[in-house]
Amino acid sequence: MLILALDTALEACSVALHDAARDETLARASQEMNRGHAEALVPMVDQVMVAAGRVFADIGMFAVTVGPGSFTGLRVGLSAARGFGLAQDRPVIGITTLATLAAPLLALDDGVPVVAAIDARHDNLYVQMIGPGGRVMVSPRQLPLKEAVRAVAGGAVRLVGSGAPLIAAAWPDAAPAPVEVVATNTPDPVWLARLAAVADPAKSEPRPLYLRDVDAKPQTAARIARR
Repeated sequence: MLILALDTALEACSVALHDAARDETLARASQEMNRGHAEALVPMVDQVMVAAGRVFADIGMFAVTVGPGSFTGLRVGLSAARGFGLAQDRPVIGITTLATLAAPLLALDDGVPVVAAIDARHDNLYVQMIGPGGRVMVSPRQLPLKEAVRAVAGGAVRLVGSGAPLIAAAWPDAAPAPVEVVATNTPDPVWLARLAAVADPAKSEPRPLYLRDVDAKPQTAARIARR
């Protein structure tokens, strides 16, 4: 089954066409960006499909990161994936950004817990901790940096994500140092496809995972009072 994976949740626009049956990536593309995902995504999808020599009718499933991440970026990826799925009558699987970040490390060794952490700005992090056998030790949540460190510094761990260096820098001297620190701002769309291939559709709906309120607030200073 061919899976088209889309990620626009963080600081990149990424697409991969992956053959889940053979665990073979037919084509992929990624471009780092803080904004402009809406303009970049569809041309990038077209680029990947042409490079793979496939058409949309060949796709058996669509996968998309659901967050946490940028509010605008998430809406771009989710809208595109839902639209593709509706047009092709194919399932759309939503996978969290944190799980996608953690997956490559867990695949190498699931004996040491992995902490996926995304910098949520203002000394806050989005955090999830996954232990041996895929057991969730800390569910996805937003935490202040100090609380995040306390939540995950109970033993040997590996850190991944844009928040990994922040946690490592605040690590308590008395705790065992992190085994590995992988600073990355973007999930791998191939791992997004791999996770979607084994996900339970009933538990993996393409709905945004917002762990905090939107920063933008409606302006009220010039609002006319209602009678």
